[in-house]
Amino acid sequence: MQKPPLDEEHLEFTRALRRRSTDAEQRLWTRLRARQLAGLKFRRQHPVGPYVLDFYCMEKALAVEVDGGQHYLALGRDSVRDAWLMKRGIRVLRVSAREALAETNAVLERILLVALER
Repeated sequence: MQKPPLDEEHLEFTRALRRRSTDAEQRLWTRLRARQLAGLKFRRQHPVGPYVLDFYCMEKALAVEVDGGQHYLALGRDSVRDAWLMKRGIRVLRVSAREALAETNAVLERILLVALER
């Protein structure tokens, strides 16, 4: 199945998100990039349909979302998004930005455990 090309606006939005990553996203990316976590390839700010995932491992169909304070105000939107992704076979692991910064190794262990479930 060939995926449709991204429109230029969505592509630029994705690029902008990469340029302004949060500290928590940057911390995780330094440990997920270049197959550092058990040889798994993660993509950063990866577009899937109308959404952009913080981190995505295509091989394991796993999205990792780093939630800052604004996500607690948008729980309804996040649940709609998660349901849309799950319908397409993509599991979603949510971690708090605070946890990603303060307990990076524990977050990476959790990502690995979830990834290896499949």
